[in-house]
Amino acid sequence: MMKQRKAAALPSALVLLSAALAGCTAGGGSGSGEEGSGQAMKLEIMQSASGLPAPDKDFIKQELDKALQADIALSAYGSADDYQNQLNVRMASGNLPDLFGVNKAQLQQYQKQNLLLDLTPYLDRLQPVIDFVGEDTLKKGMIDGKVYAIPKAPGIPSMSIWVRKDWLDNLKLDVPETLDEFFEVARAFTEDDPDGNGKHDTVGYTGGSLSTFAPLYGSFGTVNPGEFFVKDGKIVNSLYDPAMKEALAFFRKMTKSGVVDPEIMANTGLLHQEKAIKGQAGMLFIDWANISKDDIVEQIKTVNPQAEWMQLATPRGPGGAYANSWDIGNAGAMYAIPRSLEKNPEKLGKLFELLNYVSSGEGSRLVQFGIEGRHYRMEGDTVVPTELMGKEAGYTWLYQFTGRPEREYLKVKFKNQADYIEFASHLPRIEVLNGFVSYPEGYNPADANRYLEEEFTKFVYGQRPLSEYDDFLKMMETTMNYKLYVESATEQLQALGYGK
Repeated sequence: MMKQRKAAALPSALVLLSAALAGCTAGGGSGSGEEGSGQAMKLEIMQSASGLPAPDKDFIKQELDKALQADIALSAYGSADDYQNQLNVRMASGNLPDLFGVNKAQLQQYQKQNLLLDLTPYLDRLQPVIDFVGEDTLKKGMIDGKVYAIPKAPGIPSMSIWVRKDWLDNLKLDVPETLDEFFEVARAFTEDDPDGNGKHDTVGYTGGSLSTFAPLYGSFGTVNPGEFFVKDGKIVNSLYDPAMKEALAFFRKMTKSGVVDPEIMANTGLLHQEKAIKGQAGMLFIDWANISKDDIVEQIKTVNPQAEWMQLATPRGPGGAYANSWDIGNAGAMYAIPRSLEKNPEKLGKLFELLNYVSSGEGSRLVQFGIEGRHYRMEGDTVVPTELMGKEAGYTWLYQFTGRPEREYLKVKFKNQADYIEFASHLPRIEVLNGFVSYPEGYNPADANRYLEEEFTKFVYGQRPLSEYDDFLKMMETTMNYKLYVESATEQLQALGYGK
């Protein structure tokens, strides 16, 4: 078994529902009488995102305002750096938004500065949210056993290896099932003119930076560098897993043989996708959305009408056939509330009402699909999209503050890609736990990650021999304080009931 988990108790507020809850509204309002005052309450929300329409064109805002008797002012910053700067300015001034997105590092920073509301005492008023995201998901927003942010409901895996099926057919090759067969296909795609143009202008395998190799760690029964997982009942950091050196040796074999795109470390953004579209690479690691959506398929067919991409299960190796790892502790996004709002129970109650509303029933359908009768219709329990959903409702995700039921949502939004969604989401994966971990004082993850990537790049490209791997680990432990991080993470994960 690659994972083992023990039951762990969450804060009592998570599980103790008093009889008074039966008298609370489903929206979780404060009971202050605000709803009856006839005045809409302004709720300011900030997040890192893009694509927000103007307020007069924003039908989701209008519908939410009407349903909740609120005036929602949503600010979205397309750049993560811009958002961080804006949020820091607001934090420094003490003029905080009522609800704002945070990542793990921001959550730790602001909690340490005592700027965030401890939501633990209020969890009985957020029961619809908890029912929707799940109690395990709520752990992602915890620090020292207290909830300081509401994480979005978990998504589903979307990444897999894709291969040019027509190139396999051209070279009379079977779909690769083992690491040796995968290597041979990559070699043939590089050396044997799979597109038949008489030129040496193709490469076997491409991807974006070191993540190119992410699905192949699982062939050795391990996970990405620095990830924590449970192996043989114990919490293991993959840098200390003997299988890591086996994986690195195979990656070195691939780069030395020239079957991997030599430019992967420069493949920022979607450059590896562009190479696939142009017919320059025969296999790549990518999410289904960036290779199988209708507009991308049209681009591929424009270059070569015979081009046919298919998903590939991870090749079987000495450690199994696991796809890229899946961080069950990672939250796609989390939302926090400023501590100052504890002095404004009316506004706090309205925020709870909003979060509960978008977590169930008509509110959840609104922020997923748009307006019923305009963007979709219901046939029993099935959501049937109208033509206007694709034209007008592309931004609704901005209001999915607690997430969405991912698989059901994607099947409605991307019906033509349903098989690809299912394939990617059901590949066997090793669960990793890094998202649950808070960084200890004295550990700088940015410096450690930078050094790790630099040295792994050297190992993969033969610029540093694998015989020096233990020296690399020693440097991580001493100069980067990595041992402190591993010990702290292990203690935190054990407290949550993982491993031993």
